[in-house]
Amino acid sequence: MIKVALAGNPNCGKTTLFNALTGSTAHVGNWPGVTVDKREGFYKKLGEDIKIVDLPGIYSLSPYTPEEVISRNFIVEEKPDCVINIVDATNLERNLYLTTQLLEMDVPVIVALNMMDLIEKRKDKLDVDKLQQALGVPVISISALKKQGNEELMLAALNAKKREPKTVLENTSLKPLIDKIVDVCKGNNEIDNLLYHAIKVIEEDEIEIKDHKLQVNIVEEFKKETGIDTEAMIADERYKYIEANYSICMEKSENRRVLKSEKVDKVLTHKVFGFVFFFLILFAVFHLTFSENFLFLGGLIDDDWVSFEKVPILEGILGEGAINSPGVIITNLFNNCVEWLFGIIGGWFESGPEWLNSFVNDGLLAGLSAVLSFLPLIMILFLFMSILEDTGYMARVAFIFDKIFKKFGLSGRALMPMIMGFGCSVPAMANTRTLQNQNERTTTIRVIPFFSCGAKLPILTAIAGAIALRWGANADLITFSMYLLGITVAIIAIIIMRGTTMKGESQPFIMELPEYHRPSFKSIMHLLWHKLSHFIKKAFTIILASQIVVWFLLNFTFDWKYIPTYETLDVDSSILAGFGKLLQPLFTPLGFGSQLGSTGWVFIVAAISGLIAKENVISTFGTLAACLIASGAISGIGLDIEAESGIDAVRAMMDATGITAAGLIAFIVFNMTTIPCFAAVATAKGESPDKHTYRFTLLFWVVASILAATTVYLIGSWWWTTFIIVGVIALVIVLIRIINKNDKNNKNKKDGDLFDYARDNSHHCCD
Repeated sequence: MIKVALAGNPNCGKTTLFNALTGSTAHVGNWPGVTVDKREGFYKKLGEDIKIVDLPGIYSLSPYTPEEVISRNFIVEEKPDCVINIVDATNLERNLYLTTQLLEMDVPVIVALNMMDLIEKRKDKLDVDKLQQALGVPVISISALKKQGNEELMLAALNAKKREPKTVLENTSLKPLIDKIVDVCKGNNEIDNLLYHAIKVIEEDEIEIKDHKLQVNIVEEFKKETGIDTEAMIADERYKYIEANYSICMEKSENRRVLKSEKVDKVLTHKVFGFVFFFLILFAVFHLTFSENFLFLGGLIDDDWVSFEKVPILEGILGEGAINSPGVIITNLFNNCVEWLFGIIGGWFESGPEWLNSFVNDGLLAGLSAVLSFLPLIMILFLFMSILEDTGYMARVAFIFDKIFKKFGLSGRALMPMIMGFGCSVPAMANTRTLQNQNERTTTIRVIPFFSCGAKLPILTAIAGAIALRWGANADLITFSMYLLGITVAIIAIIIMRGTTMKGESQPFIMELPEYHRPSFKSIMHLLWHKLSHFIKKAFTIILASQIVVWFLLNFTFDWKYIPTYETLDVDSSILAGFGKLLQPLFTPLGFGSQLGSTGWVFIVAAISGLIAKENVISTFGTLAACLIASGAISGIGLDIEAESGIDAVRAMMDATGITAAGLIAFIVFNMTTIPCFAAVATAKGESPDKHTYRFTLLFWVVASILAATTVYLIGSWWWTTFIIVGVIALVIVLIRIINKNDKNNKNKKDGDLFDYARDNSHHCCD
């Protein structure tokens, strides 16, 4: 069995080709030691199985991102039998830059010219034979989307033979230096990829510098003697060679046909309309996923327009007084099925011991229900995002937002993980792998929880609804304001981090805009299954285990005595209540601490349970409200604790504690910005480069949530504090910018002095 690696630029069609070649044999894991996806599969149509490894999409083999390090290490160390370099034929020059680097390795290379069907549509001509002769390796025309040329490509891979490495730097002034370093490598008994290693040392590649100290000294001497910036020169020479020897194979038609993609891009990437259409598309996605008033038809429909009263599983799925969105309909149907199934299972234990009945129904089944209840919404949101990604639109989104994000020290790529945070923080954090440096990835991971996920929606709607009933406020306006507040906190945090602990210039944003095309159903399903399986593995077990822990802490005292259920429950004697009372004073500045009296600990307990899974906050309110009513702490008149929205549970908390509206809003803000659920915390740990960064991320979430919630409570209680707080924030940002500007000026002055010194000494040597 031979092993073939797929390498190519992002958006070159590599994933589409991989799915077409491997089909159901594909499987996904992680590369050893890192969280970047490892995709493998088998091609079985030639009699002999061919193992295909899909390397991460990269623009070069320089170590700027984990993906580039993985790809180069796999080719150098794993020594595949062949590398198939997928090249987007519509962006020939940019894609062939990576090809020139691959040709410097000893590994057999086959160039797969993808999207040749678009070349024909444009009425351009690409001489494949001429390009093959210029490159010196097999060149195969394919269309990954239409599955054209796949068999010919794999036959070429099966018959690939050893080849001598070659470089486009052969006729440049660097040739003597390259030969000298190759000779030194031979003297050190290196035998593989000598040409590649030599050129990488001359490029001052970080990885190669560590392993080739002697060769680095030779390069430094060369640079002192010639004054040549070898890294810049190599990049320049590569593009010059590509233009002179490879680009001539493409003949662009004078009557070139303007493709639909180019016409559409005039609108979707417009500096004004591009943003308008993006927000409209984003609104449509969220409306189709979350809305309970689809197309805003609520006022036109009678409350009892449909019931399905005789079919419990279907009851209420289409809506009450309005039509539910497709996302809510599927979620309601799914949850009704789960409730019906769990009702049957839970009934089996009703006649058993009370502790076992409570453990199964309130612990295990409640935990499973917490996970499954929002799984359909996450799946649907992933589906829409996958469709937008597969059509090529997501690349445009990153492009149009790049200029804005650069002002905050991030690139346009950071936008998509943040948007995904509205659905779920787990895949959103995993998606930061596409960012080009670790500081940018860490900054984005830290602000993703501020983009309120679907699991936080019950907190927003329940508390906003309770405030509306008590004080006559607009619940929708409160909910919308909380989303805007989360985005505002994220922007402020990004500015502060990128100006202090996470300093660094955002990397140049290079992205080819792929042609728009109809999404492939098979490709979408592969992508959807991959994301869902990743989510289930990370979240399912953690939330289930955490719910069991909550049940235990709520139903046992510190002397390990089991507390029977609601009728005789002494809510203040549980372990959970003990912890809540201990921490209650710490939350006084936030508006839901000691000022709420002896029962104020209930908000602390709910917030702590939310650290496990945000769905737990309202369910914990429901449990505690029932306990308070049963113990006589509040009357419970007119309250339906089983209400689906949780509004009455929040009202019970309000009656028991006397919390103010400002305190409730601060409670929302705290839960929106504090440490997210365990699944997201585990993902953040996996994406962090070291323990120090991960621990600081946890501390950042705690500090940010305390400051944000305290700020909201102060402004809500004493409106005049707004001016003081805004002034302090503005002063901090201005001071950071002034300090950084001075540091930059000092650095530029120091670099200028060093340049003058080097120039003067150079002239002295020449004399």
